[in-house]
Amino acid sequence: MPTIDLISIILMASLYILAGITHFAKPGLYLKITPQWVPYPEKVNILVGILEIGLGVALLFPETRSYAAIGIIVLLLAVFPANVYHHQKARQKGKMVAATLLRLPLQAVLIYWAFSFI
Repeated sequence: MPTIDLISIILMASLYILAGITHFAKPGLYLKITPQWVPYPEKVNILVGILEIGLGVALLFPETRSYAAIGIIVLLLAVFPANVYHHQKARQKGKMVAATLLRLPLQAVLIYWAFSFI
């Protein structure tokens, strides 16, 4: 495997593992951007954290990498409404508008990145 591919895998796996850990270390960060229509937001936050950690770890193994990449794509699509909601709240408050707006197309980049491992 070329070095650039290995670096890419480790970087992506680290990103999701760290994001997953953050769901447990600082749940408030995620709970405040969870849309009100999401049932049981605390449980959903825990589930997403577990999924991110599990998918990040699964990326590290060739046998599970493509399944993990598909899981990451599905997860990114599932949390996209929360990112839209976060941007809407940011616009209402007039804070972090640019950062939350940038995050929306970043989802497409992350999906493309995950797709490269399928």
